[in-house]
Amino acid sequence: MLDEKIIEKYLLTEELSTYDPYDIWITDFGKKIKQFYYKHRYFGVIPAGILALYDLYPNNSLRLGYKKQEYPIVRGQAVLALLNLYNKNPNDIYLKYAKKHINWLLDNSSKGYSGYCWGLNMEWVYSAEDSYDSNIPFSTHTPYPLEAMVKYYEITEEQNLIEPIQSVFQFFEKDIKIMIGSTDKLILSYGVEKDRVVVNANAYAMYCYALLLKFFPERESYIKDKIYRLYNFITSVQRGDGSWLYSPYEEDTFIDCFHSAFVLKNIVKTDKIIGLDRANYVVESGYRYILNNFLNNEKFLFKRFSKSNRVSIIKFDLYDNAEMLNLAILLEDSSNVEKLSKSIKSNFIKKEKIASMINLFGSLKNFNHLRWAVMPYIHALSNLKEGK
Repeated sequence: MLDEKIIEKYLLTEELSTYDPYDIWITDFGKKIKQFYYKHRYFGVIPAGILALYDLYPNNSLRLGYKKQEYPIVRGQAVLALLNLYNKNPNDIYLKYAKKHINWLLDNSSKGYSGYCWGLNMEWVYSAEDSYDSNIPFSTHTPYPLEAMVKYYEITEEQNLIEPIQSVFQFFEKDIKIMIGSTDKLILSYGVEKDRVVVNANAYAMYCYALLLKFFPERESYIKDKIYRLYNFITSVQRGDGSWLYSPYEEDTFIDCFHSAFVLKNIVKTDKIIGLDRANYVVESGYRYILNNFLNNEKFLFKRFSKSNRVSIIKFDLYDNAEMLNLAILLEDSSNVEKLSKSIKSNFIKKEKIASMINLFGSLKNFNHLRWAVMPYIHALSNLKEGK
C-alpha cells in the first residue's frame, strides 16, 4: 500500500524529471561507444564496460555530465497510480494531479504523426547503424498515456479527452507499420518504420486496440479482428516451455523477466475486455515459466535473464520485480504478491530512497530513478488491496 510520503513525493508534484540508468548512453560519447559495441561486440565490450562501470560507481550518485529529464511513460504511470488511489479513496487532489500529468502528456506528445503518440523522449541507439531520435513514438510507450486518458475519462467523463483518445487509433492505423499481415495473423512494428518484430510491442498494440473499442462502436468488428490476429501471432511464437523470445525472428535475442511480464499483463488485460481464446492456458504457461526460471527463492526476487545475449553486472533489477508484482496482482496470486512486496521493500529501499538495481556485489544503485523503475513500482503498489 502506498504511504502518504511516497504519494506526495512522487505523484502530487508539478514535474517528474529524473535521472536515469540510460543517462550515460545518451551522451554524445556514450552513443558512439554503444554503436561501436554493436558493430564490434568483442572489442566494443571493453569501452562499453568502462563506461558502464564509471556510471555505476564513481558517477552513480554524482551524475556529473547528466541532466534530469521528463519521460512520458513516467507521467502515464503516475496518472494510473493516482486513479487507483482515487478509486479507493475519492480525494479530488488525486484527480487534480492526474489531470496535470495528462495535460503534460498532451503538450509533450511526439510531433508530426497522425494522432497523439509518445516515445522515449531521448535518442536511443539500438544497433550498429540505427537509432531512434527523441521524437519517435513507439507502440510500447504510447499505451501508458492512452490507458491513463481512458481511465481518467471513465471516472470524469470529460468530453475533451475523446478526441485525443480517438486520435491514438489513427496513430496505430497510419503510423505503426504492418510487418507481416495475413488473414489469421498480424505483426506490427515497434516504431514508425518497418524496423523489427518484437513480441511485447505487439502485445501492447493489442491492448491499445482493446482500450479503443468503446470509442469506435461502428468499427467493432474491424478492431476485434485486429486484436485476434495480433493475439494469434503472440501465441504462435510462445515456446513450448511457455516463454517468449524478445524478438523471435532474430538470432541474437534474449528472454528477460520484465518484457515477459509485459506480454502476459497485456494478454490478461485484453482478455478482460474482449475475451481471448485459451488465454488462461497461455497466461498460466507463461507465468509458470517465469516462476520456474527467474525467481530466486532465497531472496524472493526475480532476476533479469533466463537467456542472455550480453554481459550484465545486475543481480536484481527493480523493473523486473515491479512488473512481476503488478502481474501477480493482476493474476490474484496473493501468496506471491505478499512475499514479493515485502522482499522489494526490504531489499530495494534504504532510508526512504528507492534503488533500481542491486549489483553482483549486493550494493544498491540508481536511487530514485523514476522511469527505471521507481514509477513502475509505485504503480504496482497502487494496485495493491488495502492492508497489503
